[in-house]
Amino acid sequence: MKLKVITSNPGKVIEYQKAFAKFDVCVEHCCVPYDEIQTSELEEVVKKGMSELRAKGLRNFIIDDSGLFIHVLRGFPGVYSAYCQKTIGNDGILSLMKCVDDRSSTFKCCIGCDIDNKTIIVTGKCDGHILYKETGNNGFGYDPIFTFDGKRSFAEMSIDEKNVVSHRGNAVKLLMSELTSLGLINTNN
Repeated sequence: MKLKVITSNPGKVIEYQKAFAKFDVCVEHCCVPYDEIQTSELEEVVKKGMSELRAKGLRNFIIDDSGLFIHVLRGFPGVYSAYCQKTIGNDGILSLMKCVDDRSSTFKCCIGCDIDNKTIIVTGKCDGHILYKETGNNGFGYDPIFTFDGKRSFAEMSIDEKNVVSHRGNAVKLLMSELTSLGLINTNN
């Protein structure tokens, strides 16, 4: 089976390739632009994106929308995480969090999968905290400022370690469960 990962972020593609490596699923990067609507829900962004990509004739693909939801900031940057990362970056988030004690946050990832004329939408999450400074050299985006265990950032973890606990890793597990229940993959490999 082959699935296209529709994204402009090569870091996401690497995470998907690692996650699907033990299954008979070939994951390839495909960069097809689509509009990401401005809404408060990741699922709405994914559903609209899937509809647009299907209208362009794409089949057997995965898209995802992820966000970092910082509790004290009422969920900001949330669905605006990519824009926020491009404009103010991790330094900007750390500035917003200066002198803030409650650093709890949740990373969420909503995956939409079009496969064999079926639609699967799942959302994974990972609870954690915003660190006081960037640490680590791996990963991308907010990885250097997010910790799930209070010991190390996502950027201090290997991709395999991160996939076990991350929002995307948890969403992929849910997707695998759905694909297995539909008989589209065998997770007993």
